[in-house]
Order: sequence, then structure tokens, then C-alpha cells
Amino acid sequence: MKHYSNDIEITTPMIKLAGGIESGTLKGKELVANYWSIALKKIPDLYFELIDVTEGVDSVALYYKSVMNKIAIEVMFFNEKGLVNKMIAHYTNI
Repeated sequence: MKHYSNDIEITTPMIKLAGGIESGTLKGKELVANYWSIALKKIPDLYFELIDVTEGVDSVALYYKSVMNKIAIEVMFFNEKGLVNKMIAHYTNI
């Protein structure tokens, strides 16, 4: 959690799927920490297989294999302090 800013905003279909939050978005470090805590309790051996990393302006995109063998692309945007303040994930066949 230390790489996230306090005002982190994450959007991912997994929030909708696993958390039942229709918007698929969480805002704030506390809500994001709670989401990860619940996810790790449900899937304690959570593992991601990195395929590739691309770099943009104040951002990176990770291409990886996620849970349930889903392929994902996750884009992280960084603030002026180098902390992730926004993250958007895309998955195959959710």
C-alpha cells in the first residue's frame, strides 16, 4: 500500500466481480486496503505472472496473467511524488 497515494482511485472489473460494487471503482487508500485485505483472505496464494511492462508519461502499463488465467492490462498513473494515484485494469473474458 505504500506505493499508493492517499487519494488513490482504482477501477477494475474485479472490484465489481469480487466486491459487488457496481461501479468497479474504489477511491481512497483505506477502501483500497480493505479491498486487498478481503481479496487476500479469499485467495491467500494470489499470484500474478508478469508478461510485459510498457512505459508512458507519468504512467506504466503492466501486461500479466491474473487470477482464473485471465489476461490483464493494468495502467498505473503517478503523481508528482511518484506515488500511484490512479489505476485502471482491463481483463479478458470477465
